[in-house]
Amino acid sequence: MSHTIICGMDAHDNTLTNRIGVDREAAETMTVRNTQEGREKLFQHLKELAREYEGARILVSYEASPIGFGIYDECVAAGIDCHILAPTKMPKSPRDRKSKHDRADAQRIFELLKGHVLAGNALPDIWIPDHQTRDDREIVRSRLDAGEKLAAVKTQVQTLLKRNHVQRPESVRRCWRKSHYKWLGEVELKPGAHIALSSLLRQISSLEEEIRVLDNQIEEMSQTERYRLAAEALFVQIKGVGLLTAMVFLAEIGDMRRFSNRKQVGSFLGLAPSCRESGEESDRKGHITREGPARLRKILCQAAWVRIIYDEKEARVYERIVQKNPKHKKIAIVACMRRLGVLMWHIAYDAQMKAGVFGDEQQKAASARTA
Repeated sequence: MSHTIICGMDAHDNTLTNRIGVDREAAETMTVRNTQEGREKLFQHLKELAREYEGARILVSYEASPIGFGIYDECVAAGIDCHILAPTKMPKSPRDRKSKHDRADAQRIFELLKGHVLAGNALPDIWIPDHQTRDDREIVRSRLDAGEKLAAVKTQVQTLLKRNHVQRPESVRRCWRKSHYKWLGEVELKPGAHIALSSLLRQISSLEEEIRVLDNQIEEMSQTERYRLAAEALFVQIKGVGLLTAMVFLAEIGDMRRFSNRKQVGSFLGLAPSCRESGEESDRKGHITREGPARLRKILCQAAWVRIIYDEKEARVYERIVQKNPKHKKIAIVACMRRLGVLMWHIAYDAQMKAGVFGDEQQKAASARTA
Protein backbone atom coordinates (compact mmCIF):
# COMPACT_ATOMS: atom_id res chain seq x y z
CA MET A 1 0.00 0.00 0.00
CA SER A 2 1.38 3.41 -0.97
CA HIS A 3 1.59 6.11 1.67
CA THR A 4 1.38 9.91 1.49
CA ILE A 5 3.26 12.40 3.68
CA ILE A 6 0.85 15.31 4.17
CA CYS A 7 2.18 18.76 5.13
CA GLY A 8 -0.18 21.66 5.75
CA MET A 9 1.89 24.85 5.86
CA ASP A 10 1.02 28.26 7.29
CA ALA A 11 3.60 30.47 5.59
CA HIS A 12 4.70 33.90 6.80
CA ASP A 13 7.61 36.20 6.06
CA ASN A 14 9.68 34.87 8.97
CA THR A 15 8.24 31.49 9.94
CA LEU A 16 6.70 28.37 8.42
CA THR A 17 4.33 26.51 10.75
CA ASN A 18 3.70 22.99 9.48
CA ARG A 19 1.31 20.23 10.46
CA ILE A 20 2.77 16.95 9.19
CA GLY A 21 1.13 13.54 9.16
CA VAL A 22 1.11 10.25 7.27
CA ASP A 23 -2.21 9.06 5.80
CA ARG A 24 -4.70 8.74 8.66
CA GLU A 25 -2.16 9.20 11.44
CA ALA A 26 -2.28 12.19 13.79
CA ALA A 27 -0.32 15.24 12.72
CA GLU A 28 2.75 16.67 14.40
CA THR A 29 3.82 20.31 14.42
CA MET A 30 7.11 21.51 12.99
CA THR A 31 8.01 25.19 12.89
CA VAL A 32 11.02 26.44 10.95
CA ARG A 33 12.36 29.80 9.91
CA ASN A 34 11.35 30.97 6.44
CA THR A 35 14.94 31.01 5.25
CA GLN A 36 16.89 28.83 2.83
CA GLU A 37 18.29 26.86 5.73
CA GLY A 38 14.89 26.48 7.40
CA ARG A 39 13.15 25.29 4.24
CA GLU A 40 15.93 22.78 3.51
CA LYS A 41 15.53 21.46 7.05
CA LEU A 42 11.78 20.98 6.44
CA PHE A 43 12.34 19.22 3.10
CA GLN A 44 14.97 16.95 4.63
CA HIS A 45 12.55 15.97 7.40
CA LEU A 46 9.80 15.20 4.87
CA LYS A 47 12.14 13.09 2.75
CA GLU A 48 13.31 11.15 5.83
CA LEU A 49 9.67 10.35 6.61
CA ALA A 50 9.17 9.25 3.00
CA ARG A 51 12.11 6.85 3.27
CA GLU A 52 10.71 5.41 6.51
CA TYR A 53 7.49 4.62 4.67
CA GLU A 54 9.28 3.12 1.68
CA GLY A 55 9.20 5.94 -0.83
CA ALA A 56 5.94 7.57 0.23
CA ARG A 57 4.62 10.49 -1.79
CA ILE A 58 5.11 13.95 -0.25
CA LEU A 59 2.32 16.53 -0.58
CA VAL A 60 2.74 20.12 0.64
CA SER A 61 0.23 22.95 0.50
CA TYR A 62 -0.02 26.56 1.66
CA GLU A 63 -2.27 29.56 1.04
CA ALA A 64 -1.59 32.12 -1.67
CA SER A 65 -0.06 35.27 -0.19
CA PRO A 66 2.36 38.11 -1.01
CA ILE A 67 5.31 35.75 -0.43
CA GLY A 68 4.74 34.55 -3.99
CA PHE A 69 5.67 31.25 -5.60
CA GLY A 70 9.18 30.78 -4.22
CA ILE A 71 8.26 27.94 -1.84
CA TYR A 72 6.34 26.23 -4.64
CA ASP A 73 9.38 26.42 -6.94
CA GLU A 74 11.66 24.98 -4.26
CA CYS A 75 9.22 22.13 -3.60
CA VAL A 76 9.09 21.26 -7.29
CA ALA A 77 12.90 21.40 -7.51
CA ALA A 78 13.10 19.02 -4.52
CA GLY A 79 10.67 16.57 -6.16
CA ILE A 80 7.81 17.41 -3.79
CA ASP A 81 4.22 17.85 -4.95
CA CYS A 82 2.92 21.28 -3.92
CA HIS A 83 -0.43 23.06 -4.13
CA ILE A 84 -1.13 26.73 -3.47
CA LEU A 85 -4.67 27.24 -2.17
CA ALA A 86 -6.99 30.19 -2.79
CA PRO A 87 -7.90 31.76 0.60
CA THR A 88 -11.22 33.05 -0.74
CA LYS A 89 -12.31 29.51 -1.65
CA MET A 90 -11.41 27.89 1.67
CA PRO A 91 -14.44 27.39 3.94
CA LYS A 92 -14.17 28.99 7.37
CA SER A 93 -16.66 28.67 10.20
CA PRO A 94 -17.49 31.64 12.51
CA ARG A 95 -15.47 29.88 15.19
CA ASP A 96 -12.42 29.66 12.91
CA ARG A 97 -12.62 33.41 12.31
CA LYS A 98 -12.60 34.11 16.05
CA SER A 99 -9.77 31.69 16.82
CA LYS A 100 -6.97 32.37 14.37
CA HIS A 101 -3.38 31.34 14.97
CA ASP A 102 -0.62 29.73 12.93
CA ARG A 103 -1.09 26.19 14.21
CA ALA A 104 -4.86 26.29 13.58
CA ASP A 105 -4.34 27.64 10.06
CA ALA A 106 -1.78 24.92 9.30
CA GLN A 107 -4.16 22.29 10.69
CA ARG A 108 -7.00 23.55 8.49
CA ILE A 109 -4.81 23.21 5.39
CA PHE A 110 -3.68 19.79 6.61
CA GLU A 111 -7.30 18.61 6.89
CA LEU A 112 -8.05 19.82 3.36
CA LEU A 113 -5.07 17.88 2.02
CA LYS A 114 -6.05 14.83 4.03
CA GLY A 115 -9.55 14.90 2.54
CA HIS A 116 -8.04 15.25 -0.91
CA VAL A 117 -5.71 12.27 -0.43
CA LEU A 118 -8.08 9.89 1.36
CA ALA A 119 -11.47 10.84 -0.09
CA GLY A 120 -10.59 12.53 -3.36
CA ASN A 121 -12.04 15.90 -2.32
CA ALA A 122 -11.26 18.74 -4.70
CA LEU A 123 -8.66 21.26 -3.57
CA PRO A 124 -9.31 25.00 -3.95
CA ASP A 125 -5.91 25.45 -5.55
CA ILE A 126 -4.90 28.25 -7.86
CA TRP A 127 -3.36 28.26 -11.32
CA ILE A 128 0.44 28.54 -11.11
CA PRO A 129 1.79 30.95 -13.74
CA ASP A 130 5.03 30.12 -15.49
CA HIS A 131 8.16 32.13 -14.73
CA GLN A 132 7.83 34.34 -17.81
CA THR A 133 4.26 35.32 -16.92
CA ARG A 134 5.32 36.18 -13.38
CA ASP A 135 8.14 38.37 -14.67
CA ASP A 136 5.87 40.12 -17.18
CA ARG A 137 3.37 40.86 -14.42
CA GLU A 138 6.04 42.80 -12.55
CA ILE A 139 6.32 45.29 -15.42
CA VAL A 140 2.62 45.95 -15.92
CA ARG A 141 2.00 46.14 -12.17
CA SER A 142 4.82 48.66 -11.79
CA ARG A 143 3.21 50.75 -14.54
CA LEU A 144 -0.15 50.69 -12.79
CA ASP A 145 1.44 51.56 -9.45
CA ALA A 146 3.24 54.52 -11.02
CA GLY A 147 -0.04 55.75 -12.47
CA GLU A 148 -1.74 55.55 -9.08
CA LYS A 149 1.13 57.43 -7.42
CA LEU A 150 0.95 60.14 -10.08
CA ALA A 151 -2.79 60.55 -9.55
CA ALA A 152 -2.25 60.79 -5.78
CA VAL A 153 0.41 63.51 -6.14
CA LYS A 154 -1.82 65.49 -8.52
CA THR A 155 -4.59 65.30 -5.94
CA GLN A 156 -2.14 66.68 -3.35
CA VAL A 157 -1.45 69.63 -5.64
CA GLN A 158 -5.15 70.38 -6.00
CA THR A 159 -5.61 70.13 -2.23
CA LEU A 160 -2.66 72.45 -1.59
CA LEU A 161 -4.09 75.08 -3.93
CA LYS A 162 -7.50 74.76 -2.31
CA ARG A 163 -6.04 75.26 1.18
CA ASN A 164 -4.36 78.45 -0.01
CA HIS A 165 -7.50 79.73 -1.80
CA VAL A 166 -5.92 79.62 -5.23
CA GLN A 167 -8.27 79.06 -8.18
CA ARG A 168 -7.33 78.11 -11.68
CA PRO A 169 -7.92 81.01 -14.12
CA GLU A 170 -10.39 80.66 -16.97
CA SER A 171 -7.59 81.01 -19.51
CA VAL A 172 -6.23 77.63 -18.35
CA ARG A 173 -9.02 75.43 -19.64
CA ARG A 174 -7.63 71.95 -18.99
CA CYS A 175 -5.58 70.61 -16.12
CA TRP A 176 -2.17 68.97 -16.46
CA ARG A 177 -1.38 70.40 -19.84
CA LYS A 178 1.51 72.75 -20.75
CA SER A 179 -0.53 75.84 -19.95
CA HIS A 180 -1.53 74.39 -16.60
CA TYR A 181 2.04 73.51 -15.63
CA LYS A 182 3.18 76.98 -16.71
CA TRP A 183 0.55 78.57 -14.50
CA LEU A 184 1.48 76.34 -11.53
CA GLY A 185 5.08 77.51 -11.84
CA GLU A 186 3.96 81.14 -11.67
CA VAL A 187 1.44 80.85 -8.82
CA GLU A 188 2.19 83.25 -5.95
CA LEU A 189 2.15 81.47 -2.60
CA LYS A 190 3.62 81.91 0.85
CA PRO A 191 7.17 80.56 1.22
CA GLY A 192 6.17 77.29 2.90
CA ALA A 193 3.38 76.55 0.42
CA HIS A 194 5.65 77.47 -2.50
CA ILE A 195 8.29 74.97 -1.31
CA ALA A 196 5.63 72.26 -0.93
CA LEU A 197 4.22 72.96 -4.40
CA SER A 198 7.68 72.86 -5.97
CA SER A 199 8.33 69.50 -4.32
CA LEU A 200 5.06 68.07 -5.65
CA LEU A 201 5.78 69.36 -9.16
CA ARG A 202 9.19 67.69 -9.10
CA GLN A 203 7.53 64.43 -8.03
CA ILE A 204 5.06 64.72 -10.89
CA SER A 205 7.86 65.29 -13.39
CA SER A 206 9.78 62.28 -12.07
CA LEU A 207 6.71 60.01 -12.12
CA GLU A 208 5.77 61.09 -15.65
CA GLU A 209 9.27 60.25 -16.85
CA GLU A 210 9.10 56.87 -15.10
CA ILE A 211 5.75 56.18 -16.75
CA ARG A 212 7.22 56.96 -20.16
CA VAL A 213 10.03 54.47 -19.51
CA LEU A 214 7.61 51.77 -18.36
CA ASP A 215 5.29 52.42 -21.33
CA ASN A 216 8.23 51.84 -23.66
CA GLN A 217 9.04 48.59 -21.86
CA ILE A 218 5.44 47.43 -22.15
CA GLU A 219 5.37 48.33 -25.84
CA GLU A 220 8.52 46.27 -26.40
CA MET A 221 7.00 43.39 -24.46
CA SER A 222 3.85 43.55 -26.60
CA GLN A 223 5.95 42.98 -29.73
CA THR A 224 7.38 39.69 -28.47
CA GLU A 225 6.12 36.44 -29.95
CA ARG A 226 4.35 35.67 -26.70
CA TYR A 227 2.00 38.67 -26.86
CA ARG A 228 2.11 40.16 -30.34
CA LEU A 229 -0.93 38.51 -31.93
CA ALA A 230 -3.15 38.76 -28.84
CA ALA A 231 -2.21 42.38 -28.08
CA GLU A 232 -2.79 43.48 -31.67
CA ALA A 233 -6.13 41.68 -31.79
CA LEU A 234 -7.38 43.31 -28.60
CA PHE A 235 -6.06 46.74 -29.56
CA VAL A 236 -7.49 46.68 -33.09
CA GLN A 237 -10.81 44.88 -32.62
CA ILE A 238 -12.14 46.49 -29.43
CA LYS A 239 -12.82 50.20 -29.09
CA GLY A 240 -11.72 51.54 -25.73
CA VAL A 241 -8.95 48.98 -25.25
CA GLY A 242 -5.48 50.49 -25.44
CA LEU A 243 -2.12 48.81 -25.33
CA LEU A 244 -1.78 49.09 -21.54
CA THR A 245 -5.25 47.62 -20.94
CA ALA A 246 -4.51 44.75 -23.33
CA MET A 247 -1.16 43.94 -21.75
CA VAL A 248 -2.48 44.07 -18.18
CA PHE A 249 -5.28 41.71 -19.18
CA LEU A 250 -2.92 39.27 -20.93
CA ALA A 251 -0.32 39.27 -18.16
CA GLU A 252 -2.79 38.90 -15.31
CA ILE A 253 -4.77 36.05 -16.87
CA GLY A 254 -1.89 34.25 -18.54
CA ASP A 255 -3.06 31.12 -20.34
CA MET A 256 -6.60 31.78 -21.59
CA ARG A 257 -7.22 28.04 -21.97
CA ARG A 258 -7.58 27.60 -18.22
CA PHE A 259 -11.12 28.95 -18.60
CA SER A 260 -13.68 26.91 -20.49
CA ASN A 261 -16.61 29.36 -20.56
CA ARG A 262 -17.60 32.95 -19.87
CA LYS A 263 -18.99 32.12 -16.41
CA GLN A 264 -15.54 31.07 -15.27
CA VAL A 265 -14.07 34.27 -16.70
CA GLY A 266 -16.66 36.42 -14.91
CA SER A 267 -15.99 34.54 -11.67
CA PHE A 268 -12.21 35.02 -11.96
CA LEU A 269 -12.67 38.74 -12.59
CA GLY A 270 -14.85 39.04 -9.49
CA LEU A 271 -17.74 40.37 -11.60
CA ALA A 272 -20.11 37.47 -10.91
CA PRO A 273 -23.02 38.21 -8.53
CA SER A 274 -23.00 36.58 -5.13
CA CYS A 275 -25.98 34.38 -4.31
CA ARG A 276 -27.78 33.10 -1.23
CA GLU A 277 -30.10 30.09 -1.38
CA SER A 278 -30.96 28.02 1.67
CA GLY A 279 -33.94 25.74 2.28
CA GLU A 280 -37.14 27.36 1.06
CA GLU A 281 -35.42 30.68 0.48
CA SER A 282 -35.22 31.39 -3.24
CA ASP A 283 -31.94 32.25 -4.91
CA ARG A 284 -31.13 35.89 -4.25
CA LYS A 285 -28.45 37.66 -6.24
CA GLY A 286 -26.33 40.14 -4.34
CA HIS A 287 -23.31 42.33 -4.97
CA ILE A 288 -20.47 41.09 -7.13
CA THR A 289 -17.95 38.86 -5.37
CA ARG A 290 -14.94 41.15 -6.03
CA GLU A 291 -12.67 38.12 -6.06
CA GLY A 292 -9.65 38.02 -8.31
CA PRO A 293 -7.24 40.87 -9.11
CA ALA A 294 -8.68 44.30 -8.27
CA ARG A 295 -6.26 45.97 -10.70
CA LEU A 296 -7.92 44.07 -13.55
CA ARG A 297 -11.39 45.29 -12.57
CA LYS A 298 -10.07 48.84 -12.41
CA ILE A 299 -8.70 48.87 -15.95
CA LEU A 300 -11.84 47.11 -17.21
CA CYS A 301 -13.94 49.86 -15.63
CA GLN A 302 -11.90 52.58 -17.32
CA ALA A 303 -11.96 50.78 -20.68
CA ALA A 304 -15.71 50.08 -20.40
CA TRP A 305 -16.48 53.79 -19.98
CA VAL A 306 -14.38 54.66 -23.04
CA ARG A 307 -16.11 51.89 -24.99
CA ILE A 308 -19.53 53.23 -24.02
CA ILE A 309 -18.54 56.66 -25.35
CA TYR A 310 -17.11 55.52 -28.68
CA ASP A 311 -19.08 52.32 -29.42
CA GLU A 312 -22.73 52.97 -30.26
CA LYS A 313 -23.73 49.34 -29.76
CA GLU A 314 -22.24 49.23 -26.28
CA ALA A 315 -23.81 52.59 -25.46
CA ARG A 316 -27.25 51.17 -26.31
CA VAL A 317 -26.59 48.17 -24.07
CA TYR A 318 -25.60 50.48 -21.22
CA GLU A 319 -28.68 52.69 -21.66
CA ARG A 320 -31.00 49.66 -21.79
CA ILE A 321 -29.67 48.38 -18.48
CA VAL A 322 -29.84 51.84 -16.92
CA GLN A 323 -33.52 52.13 -17.88
CA LYS A 324 -34.25 48.97 -15.90
CA ASN A 325 -32.44 50.34 -12.83
CA PRO A 326 -32.34 54.17 -13.06
CA LYS A 327 -31.23 54.52 -9.43
CA HIS A 328 -28.51 51.87 -9.70
CA LYS A 329 -26.32 52.83 -12.64
CA LYS A 330 -23.44 50.86 -11.18
CA ILE A 331 -25.24 47.70 -12.25
CA ALA A 332 -25.01 48.83 -15.86
CA ILE A 333 -21.29 49.63 -15.80
CA VAL A 334 -20.51 46.34 -14.02
CA ALA A 335 -22.45 44.49 -16.73
CA CYS A 336 -20.44 46.32 -19.40
CA MET A 337 -17.20 45.47 -17.59
CA ARG A 338 -18.14 41.81 -17.59
CA ARG A 339 -19.10 41.93 -21.28
CA LEU A 340 -15.78 43.54 -22.09
CA GLY A 341 -13.78 41.02 -20.04
CA VAL A 342 -15.50 38.06 -21.71
CA LEU A 343 -15.01 39.59 -25.18
CA MET A 344 -11.31 40.16 -24.49
CA TRP A 345 -10.99 36.57 -23.30
CA HIS A 346 -12.57 35.21 -26.51
CA ILE A 347 -10.29 37.29 -28.73
CA ALA A 348 -7.14 36.57 -26.71
CA TYR A 349 -8.00 32.86 -26.58
CA ASP A 350 -8.18 32.63 -30.37
CA ALA A 351 -4.95 34.61 -30.74
CA GLN A 352 -3.07 32.42 -28.25
CA MET A 353 -4.29 29.26 -29.95
CA LYS A 354 -3.09 30.61 -33.27
CA ALA A 355 0.29 31.64 -31.89
CA GLY A 356 0.74 28.49 -29.78
CA VAL A 357 2.49 30.45 -27.01
CA PHE A 358 1.63 27.93 -24.27
CA GLY A 359 2.89 24.37 -24.59
CA ASP A 360 1.14 21.06 -23.95
CA GLU A 361 2.62 20.77 -20.45
CA GLN A 362 1.13 24.13 -19.43
CA GLN A 363 -2.15 23.17 -21.07
CA LYS A 364 -2.37 20.04 -18.93
CA ALA A 365 -1.50 22.01 -15.79
CA ALA A 366 -4.12 24.63 -16.64
CA SER A 367 -6.79 22.00 -17.17
CA ALA A 368 -5.93 20.26 -13.90
CA ARG A 369 -6.26 23.37 -11.77
CA THR A 370 -9.19 25.59 -10.97
CA ALA A 371 -9.21 29.16 -12.25
